[in-house]
Amino acid sequence: MRQLAKRILVIAALLVSAATAHAATEAEPAPREEAQSEIEKGPVISQFRENWILSELRTLRQDMMEYRNQMNLLVTDRELEVADKAMGYATNTVTYFFYLIAGAASILALVGWSTIRDLKDNVRVYAEKEMARLTSEYEARLADLERELRKKSRTIAENQEEIERTNEIHSLWLKSTKEPSAQAKIEMYDRILELRPDDAEALAWKADAALELGEQRWALSLCDRVLEVDEENSHALYQRACAWAGLGEIDNALQDLEAAIQASETLVRHARVEEMFRPLRELERFQALVGNDSDPAVSV
Repeated sequence: MRQLAKRILVIAALLVSAATAHAATEAEPAPREEAQSEIEKGPVISQFRENWILSELRTLRQDMMEYRNQMNLLVTDRELEVADKAMGYATNTVTYFFYLIAGAASILALVGWSTIRDLKDNVRVYAEKEMARLTSEYEARLADLERELRKKSRTIAENQEEIERTNEIHSLWLKSTKEPSAQAKIEMYDRILELRPDDAEALAWKADAALELGEQRWALSLCDRVLEVDEENSHALYQRACAWAGLGEIDNALQDLEAAIQASETLVRHARVEEMFRPLRELERFQALVGNDSDPAVSV
């Protein structure tokens, strides 16, 4: 179990580093026009590290299955041990009880208080009640053990499914960075959303690809879905500002651009050269938001 915990910690650390690299690339996207933007690049992990993570996840899944089998074997042994002790206890109790009754019956037979047949009937009734009580008690204990085992098995199965889902999503993110066309990237993002429908990052990147295809209203709808969950998502605000600009909604575009810059000032440099903002470049409000390359107040 210590080795399993160490592997989980190592994998978690690598996933965190990958997420940090992804956030860094997302925080400073480059222009779309002449060079590939950092927004389009997405999370990039070396092939070696990816293979190592996948291998560790596979080993971790095997270890978890072995742990589950060991738990099943241990609980089964405990159930048999409890049942054996219960039967032994019941047998000893009945035996001692019959010894006691036999002695009492001998005494009563001498004094003429009751017949041996009456004593036998009373003993049988009492023994049946005692056996029923003991049986019910140990059946309840076994039921509790079974429920606990099912709960742990369900937790292990859910964790295994989440690991497999995360592994597949990670693979799809890597594939999306290698796709040359926006349509192919959208297909990758759709597959990610099938596995995790509330993934805001996948929706925001899908909106970015939709803008490349000239689908401003589609991108606008995708950004709205992201902002319903996270109102301060700078990526979604920036993409929606681009969509508004493409539709000619200047006021809405400037409003979303201002909100995006307030959430992440690193977007200022990209807004200066964004092709979707070409209709806004001559406006005083736009110039006040993005400044110029020599302005130290907004330079990154």
